[in-house]
Amino acid sequence: MFFLCKLKLTVLLLFFRNRNYLFRAAKCRTCLCFLFSVIIKVCVVIPLFCVFLYFIAVMLQIFASHKQFLDTSRYILFAQMMINDTLQILSSVLLFLCVMGQVKLPLLFCVPLLFVSTGTFQNTTLILAAMSLERYVSIFYPLQRPASWRSDRIWIIILPLWIISFTFPVIEFSIGKHTLTVDVLSTNILCKPAIINSSPIQGVYRFVVNVLFFAVVSVIILFTYMRIVMETRKMRQDRASVSKAMHTVLLHGFQLLLCLLAFTQPIAEALIGLHTNWLAEDVAFFNYFCFILIPRFLSPLIYGFRDQSLKKHIGNRFLCCSKRDKPFFK
Repeated sequence: MFFLCKLKLTVLLLFFRNRNYLFRAAKCRTCLCFLFSVIIKVCVVIPLFCVFLYFIAVMLQIFASHKQFLDTSRYILFAQMMINDTLQILSSVLLFLCVMGQVKLPLLFCVPLLFVSTGTFQNTTLILAAMSLERYVSIFYPLQRPASWRSDRIWIIILPLWIISFTFPVIEFSIGKHTLTVDVLSTNILCKPAIINSSPIQGVYRFVVNVLFFAVVSVIILFTYMRIVMETRKMRQDRASVSKAMHTVLLHGFQLLLCLLAFTQPIAEALIGLHTNWLAEDVAFFNYFCFILIPRFLSPLIYGFRDQSLKKHIGNRFLCCSKRDKPFFK
């Protein structure tokens, strides 16, 4: 009898030990899978981000080296778009790395990062509208261009775009419920938009602002495109430049469509969740990569390689066939 009791006790101890071992082994496998997933995601994003930064640096250096670009409003607006997209990708990649590494930041650093990410996202649409209007002005007022659309006064157009874009995120943050006793330096949080702007009224406000932005910009691009198409039919001379302007406005419409892909994230997450067994983190990364990063990477590349002047200088720079240019600004 004593032997049977001892045997049962030994079996129970072995069972619980094995159960504890299996639990720890499963937990270890989960940690390894998570670590491997994080490494893969970082290795996908960082090289692409470095290539993008290098290409943008080359294009901005070309702008600074040639006076012809600095004297043209269209190229100045394009340079603004590249700077804006660089700030957005830089802030979003920093937030991505913090989330991947589970790094918690003080509110003092987290909130400005989110402001930059949101403000530059909205500013992209406004710059596209300004670039379309610039094409419209250059076609219909070639000799008597309004003062604000000249290269030396284009800052009158650019400055309000940046102010408007960053005003709305500040308002969105202000209408939320925040704890007054929170120390912005000592309170560390995982920096996500859902944590900072989590109230329902902020969600409604964000939706209304985004719809308003994209509706206004869509109307502007459609208006300029239709007007240029009508002008193309009337003109007998210089049809080539008008046709080129029409295709440029159409390209801005395509860029706006790429920006609109960001709003398909909730739908994509729901569809992927229904038809696949992906983890929530993998679905979020897929949407971030496809709907946030890729459109921003493609936008300056498409525009840069389409423009013949830029294409020539970019080709010379990458092929090392031209002498090193001295910057125009000293």
